[in-house]
Amino acid sequence: MRLDKYLKISRVIKRRTVAKEISDQGRITINGKVAKSSTDVKVGDELVINFGNKTLTLKVLELKETTKKADAQGMYVVLKEEYKEDFRL
Repeated sequence: MRLDKYLKISRVIKRRTVAKEISDQGRITINGKVAKSSTDVKVGDELVINFGNKTLTLKVLELKETTKKADAQGMYVVLKEEYKEDFRL
């Protein structure tokens, strides 16, 4: 499954266009390698997503073509969530 589609279906990112933009900017890695929006995601992959001041590390548990909102979080497990503090005055 394409990375941008996985992020949208799993509801990690709400819109596929936003998922595509973030991945094409090089802000997502899969198993330590920079990933584009068309990169294939497989069960067991570890994704690191950089959102501005937040870094989210998750592991892919399941791939589905469609899912209900209540079932979406079962597609992945969050391994780490870090926040970078901005000390600009």
